[in-house]
Amino acid sequence: MKKGIHPRYEAVVYRDASANYAFLTRSTATSDKTIAWEDGHEYPVIDVEISAASHPFYTGQTRVVDTAGRVERFRRRYNKESQ
Repeated sequence: MKKGIHPRYEAVVYRDASANYAFLTRSTATSDKTIAWEDGHEYPVIDVEISAASHPFYTGQTRVVDTAGRVERFRRRYNKESQ
């Protein structure tokens, strides 16, 4: 690897405020805000809107969309007899 061209790869905390969930990982992303982690060290914290703790697919709270009604409405609107 060439020196001086790669971003720093450091420990960072991603925090999902909507689910009250945070996890420590390594990333090239950084932040000015810091948080004290369970190990006693301070790490940069990045707030995210959705994580696996709050995403409907992973939490099992997915909604079933009524696609049959949409398909029928589409067919009525655009399925005109060929003349």
